[in-house]
Amino acid sequence: MSTPPRATNPRSWTRRGLAATSALVLGSTLAVASSVPASAAAGCEVDYQLNDWGSGFTASVEITNLGDAVNGWTLEWDFAGNQRVTNSWNGTVTQSGQSVSVTNAGHNASLSTDGTATFGFQGTYSGSNAAPTAFELNGVLCSGDVGEPEEPEEPEEPEEPEEPEEPGNDGRVDNPYVGADVYVNPIWSANAAAEPGGDAVADEPTGVWLDRISAIEGNDSPTTGSMGLRDHLDEALVQADGEPLVFQVVIYNLPGRDCAALASNGELGPDEIDRYKNDYIDPIAEILADYEDTELRVVTTVEIDSLPNLVTNVSPRETATENCDEMLANGNYVEGVGYALAQLGDVANVYNYVDAGHHGWIGWQDNFTASAELFYEAANTAGATPADVHGFIANTANYSALVEDNFAIGETIAGTPVRQSDWVDWNQFTDELSYSQALREELVGQGFDSGIGMLIDTSRNGWGGPDRPDGPGPSTDVNAYVDGGRYDRRIQSGNWCNQSGAGLGERPQAEPEPGIDAYVWMKPPGESDGSSEFIENPEGKGFDRMCDPTYEGNPRNGNNMSGALPNAPISGHWFSAQFQELLANAYPPIQ
Repeated sequence: MSTPPRATNPRSWTRRGLAATSALVLGSTLAVASSVPASAAAGCEVDYQLNDWGSGFTASVEITNLGDAVNGWTLEWDFAGNQRVTNSWNGTVTQSGQSVSVTNAGHNASLSTDGTATFGFQGTYSGSNAAPTAFELNGVLCSGDVGEPEEPEEPEEPEEPEEPEEPGNDGRVDNPYVGADVYVNPIWSANAAAEPGGDAVADEPTGVWLDRISAIEGNDSPTTGSMGLRDHLDEALVQADGEPLVFQVVIYNLPGRDCAALASNGELGPDEIDRYKNDYIDPIAEILADYEDTELRVVTTVEIDSLPNLVTNVSPRETATENCDEMLANGNYVEGVGYALAQLGDVANVYNYVDAGHHGWIGWQDNFTASAELFYEAANTAGATPADVHGFIANTANYSALVEDNFAIGETIAGTPVRQSDWVDWNQFTDELSYSQALREELVGQGFDSGIGMLIDTSRNGWGGPDRPDGPGPSTDVNAYVDGGRYDRRIQSGNWCNQSGAGLGERPQAEPEPGIDAYVWMKPPGESDGSSEFIENPEGKGFDRMCDPTYEGNPRNGNNMSGALPNAPISGHWFSAQFQELLANAYPPIQ
């Protein structure tokens, strides 16, 4: 929640995953930061550099061959503790218990005399994380010389693991993601792992969506399967293993839900506020209260796509809908959000984050301030107070780029301001990071605590792949300049359904930027936003033309094509083709 200094190596939390196997084989994946050198070796020398953030680490390993040239190598060592390698790059890792073996990749198999090869890996641990003290290259003990071995250097001790934050006066820590792991939903994890290449991200933490009353008990919900809320919490305790763990749950079932989109309409009618309170929020709060004294930190995302609709999609605006006009008139969005904040906020280990739209929705000045005012109103309704709000979340289930590097508000190109370009369209912001940081300041100005933090959903805003630009467009015209340089490749920033060309974004991590508590994958990648055509279903979900790839648009997206993928199932159901595209277009890339 607080405003930390910018992290040069942003912390990411450990993914404990589900059940660990006795042997683990991993291929190449990511790049790494380095820290402390560790050990050396006969006929070879090893430089083991460690970057440790407490319960997780990366290591960069450089081998120097001091003997005869080799073509093909294997480096072996034993960990002293319970370190576990989770992924690797520039080498194939096999682990059995404490014993680790790394075999060359194809491009670094040859090692001449005095030649080097480098590989890296990411891992998890609990307790201590001492660097290995002995290595063998192709069965030969490494000690630094050819001939008489030298005594191995004493490994430098890694930095002490970060201690979990001390609780504040209300028993809550400042930022729930610091010093904690995050729950891996086994339902989503199994879906991801079943896809080609999906095992590379199957241990990432995602939100558990309670999108109808029956999902609380787990009556075969598409997003929670047969696992109800209590089942997920019990599994979270297993994953926590006595250490702090964040459990992310999406509260999403307001009366007249998502009044401007049919694909995500819910089961409750516009006037069913009492049923929302009694049959939905109260049972959730009662279950969460049973886990109040555990090591879990429950992060709620409270009612996405609700309050901002009462600003942007009501009369007399051109974008108004009858449903949103009704929800503004009856007050049940504000009442429902306030009630949820009050009841959930009474549970001591619950951290409420209210949905705050995204920059392509709320970023214009007349939407920005009005939305912040409405958020503050809701936080003072139905027994809630601003103290029940730990923060806000931006870009939930959306696609807006985290950062746009190649153009900026304030630039003028060929005599025309960037703000006047067709893409920016007089918005105050170009991306989610600048929007989230500015909104935080606006919310504090409205009366929220100065320590509130922001979450940003980066599950589908990576926009990588071959079409990702590496610089701005031509400076002869402002539209060419912006369109040629923008990472977000949507036809229009109001497009929201199963967007073609999107990719996985930044991996979940804590404290990545000032004012940002975490990047999260609150929307589980691969779960549909809505069906491409009408599909009969018992979940109350309609068909929205914005999910139809042939649709030519409406005033809410500037009457542009929808940009949606074809052949999509109803919202919340698994969409394999989209998951495959998200993997292929991930940024940072999935190696």
